[in-house]
Amino acid sequence: MNATIQRHEFADKLTLADRLARDVAAKLDAGIRARGKATLAVSGGSTPKTMFAVLAEQEIDWSKVTVTLVDERWVDTDSDRSNARLVAEHLLHHEARTATFLPLFDGAHKDDVDAALADVGQRIDALGLPFDVVILGMGGDGHTASFFPGGDHLAEATDPNGTQTVLSMRAEGAGEPRITLTLPKVLDTRALFLHIEGADKKDVLAKAEAGEDFPIRSVLTHARVALDVYWAP
Repeated sequence: MNATIQRHEFADKLTLADRLARDVAAKLDAGIRARGKATLAVSGGSTPKTMFAVLAEQEIDWSKVTVTLVDERWVDTDSDRSNARLVAEHLLHHEARTATFLPLFDGAHKDDVDAALADVGQRIDALGLPFDVVILGMGGDGHTASFFPGGDHLAEATDPNGTQTVLSMRAEGAGEPRITLTLPKVLDTRALFLHIEGADKKDVLAKAEAGEDFPIRSVLTHARVALDVYWAP
């Protein structure tokens, strides 16, 4: 286990959302002050909605922030399964309405995720990594990003020495084909957060820390910065 894990546990989800949003905003503001811009990679799903709403109200210079995704379902942005739609509806409002959003879904290749990898990877690389902040989630099966158990490109995506920026992923538990940042890109960040809720996910994380073979363990093993885990029941 290489990552230093800093645990932040809260009595309820609302308190977690408020604290995490404020801590993320502080990191972005520090990036803007130091380098004139900041980059933020966020995860999808239902867990971050409340945190996004609080983050959107934080008074930083969002016009200098670029927001992208850790991973995405390969669906049109009008789909209720789209993480881009989630971000548009819950984060890019209020103070955050002036942020720039870089999607992972490429409509020019909507029928073939693999055909889009080169172009999407170039756009991510053009951001000029490292990210200022990456926020990961985790599923009950221990997946994070789109590193799904049994995924067709799981080994390649979680290779700490891999050279790809993004890869496609198909897995039984993934639903649609997906596109995901690879492990080296997820870990190429100045600040790394893991946002999980519920006793079941806390138990999965503990098992991964103890050595069980969940995909999240690839992050725990290779993280180059401290991993801040935010948890609430």
